[in-house]
Amino acid sequence: MALKIAYALDFERPLIELENKIEELKVLSETGAVNFDSEILRLEKQAKKLQEKIFSGLTRWQVVQLSRHSARPYFSDYLHYLFTDFCELSGDRCFADDMAIVGGLAKFGGQPVVVMGHQKGRNTKENMARNFGMPRPEGYRKARRLMELAARFSRPIFTFIDTPGAYPGMDAEERGQAEAIAVNLERMASLPIPVIATVIGEGGSGGALAIGLANRVLMLEHSIYSVISPEACSSILYRDATKASKAAEALKLTAQDIMRLKVIDEVIAEPVGGAHRDKEKAAELLGKALKKHHQQLLKMTPKQLIANRYERFRAMGAFSEL
Repeated sequence: MALKIAYALDFERPLIELENKIEELKVLSETGAVNFDSEILRLEKQAKKLQEKIFSGLTRWQVVQLSRHSARPYFSDYLHYLFTDFCELSGDRCFADDMAIVGGLAKFGGQPVVVMGHQKGRNTKENMARNFGMPRPEGYRKARRLMELAARFSRPIFTFIDTPGAYPGMDAEERGQAEAIAVNLERMASLPIPVIATVIGEGGSGGALAIGLANRVLMLEHSIYSVISPEACSSILYRDATKASKAAEALKLTAQDIMRLKVIDEVIAEPVGGAHRDKEKAAELLGKALKKHHQQLLKMTPKQLIANRYERFRAMGAFSEL
């Protein structure tokens, strides 16, 4: 059966329409009234060529759109496919439980770990509860509590990044949003355990970095990582939010761009057409990469892990002396 996608991006629509036509012909062939096998085969070849053409030449703005696709796998999906025995731990022990960040104890490949990530919603009600994946200070303090728990019991940490950014509301500022993020960065820098972060969708600003200061930082092929969203950048630079596509080109925020800048360690391939077209396959590809990096980091001592993390982030950027 063809994959049914409720929502399609503009550049996806020709492919979705062709796949729907193929599915209709298959249904008609199954009734036995008319045999459409030759036509189905021709259209399937056409669909494959069209898919390759579309997804081999994506613009940066199209990648931004893919990273936000409503059917794209979220943290909860990867949690389901890759981890077992998950036990959620809630609250920051200070104010409240922020549902924009989910985390707890789990097992990865049979080994005990701590896992956490940004969580978006699939509909309006869920997005309101999850605040569209934008954490408040209590979300980052919950994440820090989990990090400290992991350090105490020597459990590796897996984080999954998918947020437009930290919530910029007045209530978040009143409760110390900047301080919560800063303390997380300070704490992550000194963790004596392996930390692996993966950008699975949007990696927005300090809201992403607050759980992203890791020994290994990975990105899915159609994810983005940037100090600011294209829309916000466009509003500041061009005084026009409709020029977001132009801003996306300037920001160089795709996984391939970030890899060239040596900010991440690996770009993980997605199923052709994007992770939303085959969630299970996307999880399988991600799982293989996580396993590889996890095994490499387990060979390092606590001092080596801390030094590795320090050196990794100190090496970023370019400097020149006048």
